[in-house]
Amino acid sequence: MVQYTLAQSPDVILTVPGKDSAKARDKAMDQLIELMESGSLPTDLSDGFGPHQFIEVKEPVLTNTEDEDAITQAVQVLSNLATLKLRVQASRAEAMKIRAQIDTLFTDEVVSEEEIASLKEGFKVLKTYAQANLRYREARAQAEQARTVLDRALQSEGEKT
Repeated sequence: MVQYTLAQSPDVILTVPGKDSAKARDKAMDQLIELMESGSLPTDLSDGFGPHQFIEVKEPVLTNTEDEDAITQAVQVLSNLATLKLRVQASRAEAMKIRAQIDTLFTDEVVSEEEIASLKEGFKVLKTYAQANLRYREARAQAEQARTVLDRALQSEGEKT
């Protein structure tokens, strides 16, 4: 659907099926002639009027404001923080157990091949935990700002100062 109006009468809206085209403008012209013949057109077009003079009425397109984008970003940051927190919590206990075993490498005690093999396998868990923990701490710093953005957006008009 396309809508047209007249510069002389912006309150008159003519709706025609299809897109803006010469054919659509001709159909709008037919509607305009009907309005003129029935006497319902409040404007006198005695100087003449052609289809090319129609003004296309466009619906306003709602776009995200910067505030809405900031809120979306804030929610994504907080969601990422939640995911990282779960990862860190899930691997922390095992990583700390492996960390305690590392100390045996720095003593003069005899260590078996099985203990070393187990320790080497544990390094993968330790590495995963350490990396997740670093990402979590970085994400937490970003999440503080995200929380502030959301808090501002959630304030009611009476709470704003």
